[in-house]
Amino acid sequence: MVHWIDDQEPLPPATAAFGPDTDLPGLVAAGGHVTPRRLEEAYRQGIFPWYSAGQPVLWWSPDPRMVLHTAEFRLSTSLRKTLRRFIRTPGCELRFDSAFEQVIQACAHTPREGQDGTWIVPAMVRAYAAWHRAGRVHSVETWVDGELVGGLYFVNIGRMCFGESMFARRTDASKIALAGFVAACRARGIGIVDCQQNTGHLASLGGREITRGDFLAHLTRTVGAAAPAEWSYDESAWGLLWPPAADTEADAAPRDPA
Repeated sequence: MVHWIDDQEPLPPATAAFGPDTDLPGLVAAGGHVTPRRLEEAYRQGIFPWYSAGQPVLWWSPDPRMVLHTAEFRLSTSLRKTLRRFIRTPGCELRFDSAFEQVIQACAHTPREGQDGTWIVPAMVRAYAAWHRAGRVHSVETWVDGELVGGLYFVNIGRMCFGESMFARRTDASKIALAGFVAACRARGIGIVDCQQNTGHLASLGGREITRGDFLAHLTRTVGAAAPAEWSYDESAWGLLWPPAADTEADAAPRDPA
């Protein structure tokens, strides 16, 4: 039976989620509202909201859990060349937190293959925007000639990050933002980014599944630590993604940098 909660009742533990042989594997509870206070409670326990318009709020903790170990980020030769061109091209910028609401709205309205509608419903947008103003949620943005062409947003608690959603309006724009995010995580000693659920795209970039137990153990070690003092673009962080010798390689023929 689904565990229904109201706004005053705490969430059940992640381990109370429905098992793999049920109709709702990973569901922890339903009900209540999405607010910064509830999100803080949920993420610290390895739980997140995911539901569609017309549904109650559904709270999930899947097993296994898809994560990206930042040291295992898969930087292909073509993406590395794209990044190097982007860094060197005037008018191309990577920014943090300069247009959060534009990013989350773009993520909400970007069509996804195999998905009808979006889980980033207006109530979610309002809650994460408020959580952003409180300093918990951040955006990474790809800009070309003053135009926002791609990006992502993520949650940061302690030394743990939770990737939420990405969008791209030009080729590789979201991958550029993701690479910049991974570099920033490495520079700040963040070893794992929660990706929540398995997708082929994440797997191609180095994401892999771990058990819920291992994920919760990692949370216990990281969410109570001091969070990074700031999130900002630092060009030197790119050197954490590829060896300096790689910069001596010849660039491929120029193309659209984003």
